[in-house]
This record gives sequence, C-alpha cells and structure tokens, in this order.
Amino acid sequence: MPLALWALTISAFAVGTTEFVIVGLLPTIADSLGVSLPSAGLLVSLYALGVTIGAPVLTALTGGLPRKTLLLALMTLFIVGNAFAAFAPGYGSLIIARFITGLAHGVFFAIASTIATSLVPRDKESSAIAMVFMGLTVALVTGVPLGTWVGQTFGWQSTFLGVVALGIVGLVASAVLVPSDLPQTAAPSLRAQAQVLTSPRLLLVYLITAIGYGGNFVAFTYLAPMLTGVTGLSAGMVSLVILLYGASVAGGNILGGKLADRVGPVPALTLIFVGLAVMLVALGLALAHPVAAIAVIALWGGFAFANVPPLQSYVVQIAREVSPGAVDVASGLNIGAFNLGIALGAWSGGLVVDHIGVAATPFIGALAVSAGVCLTRLSGRFDGSSHHLAQA
Repeated sequence: MPLALWALTISAFAVGTTEFVIVGLLPTIADSLGVSLPSAGLLVSLYALGVTIGAPVLTALTGGLPRKTLLLALMTLFIVGNAFAAFAPGYGSLIIARFITGLAHGVFFAIASTIATSLVPRDKESSAIAMVFMGLTVALVTGVPLGTWVGQTFGWQSTFLGVVALGIVGLVASAVLVPSDLPQTAAPSLRAQAQVLTSPRLLLVYLITAIGYGGNFVAFTYLAPMLTGVTGLSAGMVSLVILLYGASVAGGNILGGKLADRVGPVPALTLIFVGLAVMLVALGLALAHPVAAIAVIALWGGFAFANVPPLQSYVVQIAREVSPGAVDVASGLNIGAFNLGIALGAWSGGLVVDHIGVAATPFIGALAVSAGVCLTRLSGRFDGSSHHLAQA
C-alpha cells in the first residue's frame, strides 16, 4: 500500500477521535461550563448534524477543486475547529466549534475514500478504503479512551489540543505524501443527490440506518455519567471501560461484515439489531452492579457497530436496483443517515435524562433499536428477501 494511504489513515484517526471522545468527557464538560448533561449532549448531536449537512452539500459545492487541495483545506478546517473548541470561552462557542468540525468530517471521508481508490489498482480498492477507515476503528479503540483520560486528568481543553496535534501530523503527512496529480472526478450535484432521496426503497434503508444505528446513541452518549453516577465507577475507570467498548467495536465491525457476506444484509441486520436491543436492556438491568455492567459493555460495543457493514452493503444493493447511475451518491447519503441517527439519538437521550433519568437511556435505546428490527423485516419483504428472514 502506498505511503499516501498512511497519511489518510492518520487523518482518519484524528477525525474519529474528535467525533467520539466527547462521550467520555460529557460530565467533565458539563461541570466545567456549568451546563446540564443534556445540554452537554448537544455537543454530540450538533457535531453529527454538521457531518450530515456537510457530506452532501460541501461535497457538491467543492466538486471543482483539485482533490489534494480540498483534502488539505478540510484538514485545515478540522484543525481550526478543534483549536477553537480548545479555547472556546463558553458553551455557545464550543457548540459552534463542534458544528464546524463536523462539516469537515463529512467531506473528509467522502474525499479520502476517492483518493484512496485512485492510489491503488482496481483489485485493491476495497482494501485501500478499509485502510482509511481503519483509522476510525483504531480511534475508537485507543484515541477515545486515551483522550477521555487526558481530558479527565488535565482538563477537557487538553483533549482538543491533542486532537489539533494529531490533525497537524495528518495535514503535514498529506501535504508531503499525497500526490498532486490525482484524477479529477465530477462530484455529484445536489440535484443528483436529491433524486436518490425520491426512492422509497432507499428512504426506508436510510430510516433503518438512522433509527437502528442511532438508537444506540440514546444510551452511548451518556455512558460516562451512567458509569459514574449509577454504577459508581471512578472517572479513571470510565476510560478503561471505554477502551473495552472500543475493542468490542473493532471485533463487531469485522464479524458484522462477515455475517452479511454469508447470509445477506437483511438477515444479518435482523440478528444484529435484536442482539443490540437485548444488550441495551441487559445494560439497563446491570447498571447498579459494576462487574455485570462491565461484562455487558464488553459485548455491547460489538453489536452496536456490527450493523455498519451490512447497512452500507444493503444501501449499495438497493441502489444498484433502483438508481444504478447514483450508487456512490446513495452510499454517501447513508453516511449522512448514520450521523443523523447519532444526532437524534443523543438529543433523545438528553430528553430522557431530563425527564426520567440517565439510568433509563438504555431501555429507551432498546425500544428505538427494536423499531429498527421491524423496519428491517418490512424492507426485506419489499425486496424479496423475506425468505432469508425465515432462515435467520
């Protein structure tokens, strides 16, 4: 694999760290800024909303720019957004900083995937994309727990400064290693993206993504306050538990892809979503018991992210049938659906914390994921996959 791919992987590691590290720092930030936990949770929602808006809109608007120029501009925006967050004078400015950083995130993964495939022969394209997204997975396993520990020990601003340093490394590596003569491909117009959104079949899959994947974030967003306030773990222990969750995520991502390859997306999603709903209920029941809660979290992460590969492959499968000329657009919009799910899940979790309590978030999350199961089975009937469901 070319060295330029490592530059993209380092950048993806930085981007992935800043997206999810906020989860472990919510209690710290809420205390520091004097805001409620649900208000701090909006830092997750508005980042995800920035990704949702930025991916389609900015990708279309920047289609004429050379790929390397756009990549460097995005990393610069990412660095500026995180620096702004580190020195944010108050809650309002931190919200703006998170939204700006989310805008960069959305376009980064779209453009990084395109650049990665242009660096390798056609038969290695999937491996190249997987290498870029490996940065995101490694961020969940190492960057997020390490960033959580740094924020709890030295102040949450230190975490954002660390991410700035990672972003600078990614920017410099990209400037030096990514070639300037990358092939230029026309970015999909907003009109082409809107045409994909008129397909009822694709809209249903996007709804499955937003509700099934996003339902997990009703609880995951408030994992740190659950573990400290209900389970009674120390702040330092929370970092280790998040590390355990991240390791589970990495395994679940691989197994989810293999399961979808073996039985098909609809049966795989049915099994994964049912497992995730069960894990969330188990978490809610185990919260008061530290050992049991940690054991559940060790399994929960795997189910929470195992649905990502089958959801992406399902969108591609449906798009090839209903919109063969816009498969890439359909796939990209599903990234927006993932982040819309995160935004809605985190926002809904804030309402639950406000009105019922943080300990109720796993149960409400399980209800949302159960709705995802129902939508998946409905979609399977529409595309003739219902016979697989019976086998599953």
